[in-house]
Amino acid sequence: MPEACVPVLGDTPPYPESIVTMRLAALALACLTAVACRDEKGGTVDPPVTPVTPSVMTVAGRGTANARYNAEVWVHGNYAYTTTWGTKTVNAVARQGNAIYIWDIRGTNPALVDSVLVAGVGTLGDVQVSPDGRYLVVPSEPAPGYLFTFDLTNPVKPQLVSTFSTPKATRGIHTAEIQVIGGKLYAFASINTGNGHPARMMIVDLSTPASPQEVWTLDISGSFVHDVFVRDGLLFTAQWDNGMVIHDIGGGGRGGTITNPVRVGGIATTGGKVHNIWWMHDGSNKRFVFVGEEGPATLFSSSSGDIHVVDISNLDAMREVALLRVTGAGTHNFSVDEANGFLYAAYYNAGVQALDVRGDLSTCTTSQRAADGRCDLRLMGRLKAIGLQDQGAVFVWGVHYTGGSLYASDMINGIWKIAPLRR
Repeated sequence: MPEACVPVLGDTPPYPESIVTMRLAALALACLTAVACRDEKGGTVDPPVTPVTPSVMTVAGRGTANARYNAEVWVHGNYAYTTTWGTKTVNAVARQGNAIYIWDIRGTNPALVDSVLVAGVGTLGDVQVSPDGRYLVVPSEPAPGYLFTFDLTNPVKPQLVSTFSTPKATRGIHTAEIQVIGGKLYAFASINTGNGHPARMMIVDLSTPASPQEVWTLDISGSFVHDVFVRDGLLFTAQWDNGMVIHDIGGGGRGGTITNPVRVGGIATTGGKVHNIWWMHDGSNKRFVFVGEEGPATLFSSSSGDIHVVDISNLDAMREVALLRVTGAGTHNFSVDEANGFLYAAYYNAGVQALDVRGDLSTCTTSQRAADGRCDLRLMGRLKAIGLQDQGAVFVWGVHYTGGSLYASDMINGIWKIAPLRR
């Protein structure tokens, strides 16, 4: 019998031998069948939980690109687009991260069919295609920062439409998310700290792609802004140690607009280093936001940083309720299959981690909690599968679930096509 299961008979001693025997037997059965027992203080104690072993995700195809370090991935229709990062030297030839690779994904293995080289930049950030498939938008860094818009009339031959720059982005635009709001296309740009100015969040009107217009800029003190997430009139910003900050841009009930956002509130998640965000919509359940923490890393060998789950059902009292921790690795970017309830997280050297995120993530037993009281998604059996750890050395930057397939951008190797989970 586990030590935590202390006999609590409830009768006034002495007890008849038969009663003692029956009650001890019932107590032992309760412990063995994982029913909570009462401890010496009257609280409940659960038996230890053995985490479920995740399955191995099936690799459906691979496209190789190793002349540069690969970065973000976006898929639209029959093509995938990946950006590149930093400087990689191979056989004494140094190549910068100024390439956009174009992949034909109609076959088993993604095929590299063309690329776009962008002059004068060292790294290209997030890449995204507008919902109608007409435009591709990508930011650049370091100095000076640019926001490039390409026409995708021919999806394998992007044509540059405009290059947006501003003195407010002297150290580069780290990331940019595009969304259609009120029938207009906007870019939400995260601007690096520059010479003489703090980090900034900027909204750029792309409704006339040839003539982008800045419509709002926010200086961010004490931190920098890494990624953003926009949905249902709320703007979520990942402000590193400032935490996750939310602005109303038309859906938060605070009177905010796209040109005059109003701060709703924020939360500093455990460990800080807030890197990326996804607000989960699971039917009518819109309580949970997933926050990625980007901790210290050694390129191509180790990383750190947890996934944090925040309950935003009360925007005035947001609370952190759960986490996922992977020993020796940390998360980077997410993509969520909301129809089936699975979150796919790029985990650098730990490949791709697949979580079941359907239903209530804030309720768990005592044995499923971390030491600080948050629910542990691994102990809850929510970690369902792991991909690419059986493929040798990987360092997965980004993932994109779309059209019933999952694609992962690997800094070392190229792009992977992975069979997603099914219920």
